[in-house]
Amino acid sequence: MGLVKAIPLSNHLVVEIWDHSRAIATDTTKVELSIKINVAVNKEYFDNPKHFDIVLRVFGQEISYEYKKERTFVDRNDKEKVFNELLNDFTKSTLPYIEKPEFPSRFVLSKLRDIQKRPHRYGNLL
Repeated sequence: MGLVKAIPLSNHLVVEIWDHSRAIATDTTKVELSIKINVAVNKEYFDNPKHFDIVLRVFGQEISYEYKKERTFVDRNDKEKVFNELLNDFTKSTLPYIEKPEFPSRFVLSKLRDIQKRPHRYGNLL
């Protein structure tokens, strides 16, 4: 289906809600909710300017936070109901955390920690 809606948050992030559901058979559907949030890599998140440069080199100006939930073999008549259940679960459990003012900096700094912990994943970018 595509983009369902975009929700601006108080911490200046925008939550994009995507529906990637598709038919599996005549009467069944794979229901897939996908959430995408682009988080800017800001210099003020870092104590060390070299760390900012590393994250910028590896990820660029923005890092995408992604969340996916799916259910397979859903009766096609229940597709909307199941999609809304998945969305409500995200809204109740994860959205309050993402909306916190410190989420963008914590998310970006978690990527720095991943680079430091697993440099082999980033190969020639370091």
